[in-house]
Parts: sequence; C-alpha cells; structure tokens
Amino acid sequence: MGDRVSVARERLREYLRGRGLRATRQRDRVLEAFLADAAHASVDEIYDRARAGDPAIGHATVYRAMGLFVAAGIAKERRFHADGRVRYEPALDVDHHDHLVCTRCGDIQEFENPAIERLQEEVAAARGFAVAYHRLELYGLCARCRAGEKGPEKSLDEQSGSRV
Repeated sequence: MGDRVSVARERLREYLRGRGLRATRQRDRVLEAFLADAAHASVDEIYDRARAGDPAIGHATVYRAMGLFVAAGIAKERRFHADGRVRYEPALDVDHHDHLVCTRCGDIQEFENPAIERLQEEVAAARGFAVAYHRLELYGLCARCRAGEKGPEKSLDEQSGSRV
C-alpha cells in the first residue's frame, strides 16, 4: 500500500500546487484512511478510519478532501442503488471494471469480463455510437445471502432510505 499512498500523495500535491492550495496533515490522514481499504468506502467509513489516527478530523474535512481526491483523479465517486450512499474507490492504476451489488447485505464485488466489453463495443459500433464511458452494475443476491447466511432482504428503496 505504501507505493500507492506515495503516488497518490504526489498526484495530490501536484494538483494542489497547480491551484495555489497547500498540502495539509489532515488531508494526508484522510488520503491514508481512504487508501487503507480498497473497498467501496463511504465518507462515514473513511471518517472513522481517519479519526482513529487524528481525532481532530471532522466530517467536513473528509467531505472536502474526498472532493479534492476526485478532482485530482485519485478517487472515483460511485453511487450504487443498493444503499443510495456515495462511495469512493481508488482511481490510480485501476483498470476498468464492473460491479455485482448484493441487494440484501450490500456487498460489492468487482469483476472484469473481456467478452462483455467486446459486446458493448460491437453494439455501439453497429449503431454508429461513440462511447465516452460506461458502467455496468448487476444487482441481486450474493452467494452468501442466497445460502441464507445474511439477514432479511431489504428492497432497494429501504436500503436507500427513500419512501415508496
């Protein structure tokens, strides 16, 4: 992880320098907390990890830092409909991938499939469409939930907190 943090820290410093902003110890702590777990972390999860190393860090610091990390190309903001929360994943040295999202436990699994990628390119080309970007998210039950190892299933609306 050390190399990834060093690369991310250098990219952040270049981004900040180019905008006349300065690097701070708290941003470094948030960066370390974000990169400590490559999972799809929410601001609250990053906040908890960052505060463990520096109790003076507040939610606002984490929100602002994550916005800077996205702008600097260090993080990608993701919204999975399973829980409706903004989640972040590392953007440095990460190839394109798609996601399987469990609607019961919220587990998010990344996968790559060249056949799916080729099929998407073929569909777009056949229609004269130039793809700028795409994302594929498949929603259902993970193997553990299908085996009954998790709690009761929640609808997507219940997980996101929205009312039907």
